[in-house]
Amino acid sequence: MIAQSQEHLLLTVHTALEAGLSIMKVYGKRFFRTRLKKDLSPVTEADHAAHRIISGQLESTSIPILSEEGKKVPYGVRNQWKKFWLVDPLDGTKEFIRRNDEFTVNIALIEGQAPVLGVIYAPCLDIMYFASDQTGAYRIKEYSTEDRHIQNLEELLGHAEKLPVKMPRRQYTVVASRSHRNERTNMFIKGLQQQHPGLKLVSTGSSLKFCLMAEGKADIYPRFGPTMEWDTAAGHAIARASGCSVKIHDREDDLSYNKEVLKNPWFIVIRTS
Repeated sequence: MIAQSQEHLLLTVHTALEAGLSIMKVYGKRFFRTRLKKDLSPVTEADHAAHRIISGQLESTSIPILSEEGKKVPYGVRNQWKKFWLVDPLDGTKEFIRRNDEFTVNIALIEGQAPVLGVIYAPCLDIMYFASDQTGAYRIKEYSTEDRHIQNLEELLGHAEKLPVKMPRRQYTVVASRSHRNERTNMFIKGLQQQHPGLKLVSTGSSLKFCLMAEGKADIYPRFGPTMEWDTAAGHAIARASGCSVKIHDREDDLSYNKEVLKNPWFIVIRTS
């Protein structure tokens, strides 16, 4: 079972890169196709291109796939799944449209109701973040130039830095959403400022907030706004494997997955070790 999970990790990393390269082809265009979905969130041709690549690559595992840009799967079907892939082909579509470089490819493997494997690729930064319950959490910078040298898990880990990375002492740091920060979040941050004078606030888009937590660059990430399961699963796996907790706000329960309603409750990510 562990060997199979390791094979899945290698496949997922390679797949995230392919999806990221397809996104960058669209990002390099002067104009690209964009439309609004029924929930009024934007979707672009890059979202669909990345979805096609990821779905095609992960089909070989014979594990069901639930993707933001794929077909809706009834809960009566999903609740029979023991494990499944949970995918956001392009997390941070608003950031992509604004061309601020803060978007990612998110792929997670869910077993039961928990993410046991997560991969996030940031195409503009060319950083690959990945984690599993067996390996821990890692990152590889300039991944697109390293990928061709990586043929097995040993080589993947050999090219990687374990997370969190060692850093000099710094002030208490909060990371928050760039596009979705609301008054409730601002009030929470003000409360933290009273406890931590000189607090530093960092704003960024997409699942890069989870990545900053995993790297050890931030101490807390409050999310008091709407997110879906595919927005958080990969980041949850990486942050948890690096020594962070991902808890439902005002409760001790971990954020869980494959719920009947795929919308997440409010949550807080905290570095615990």
